[in-house]
Amino acid sequence: MPKYILIRTVGEVSEEEIETAAKRSIEVIEQMPGVRWIRSYYSAEEGKLYCEYEAPNAELLFEHAQRARLPLDRAEVVRELEPAMFR
Repeated sequence: MPKYILIRTVGEVSEEEIETAAKRSIEVIEQMPGVRWIRSYYSAEEGKLYCEYEAPNAELLFEHAQRARLPLDRAEVVRELEPAMFR
């Protein structure tokens, strides 16, 4: 299954706003087989969320964002690299 990094411009958000959005995201994912939220990182300095997802295609991720009322600037396919792979 392809992995994606999603970039969301959210501006300054509170912990409460992040929690509300995360719960909404999970509710929508439960109705979308094949889409899995792995983890996210919030950069307050940039006002962006960087989210790691698995999905069959990027179109499903844009659909998820729309249904969950979340911004989505880009969804990029990524390949995981770990230091142990190069030893």
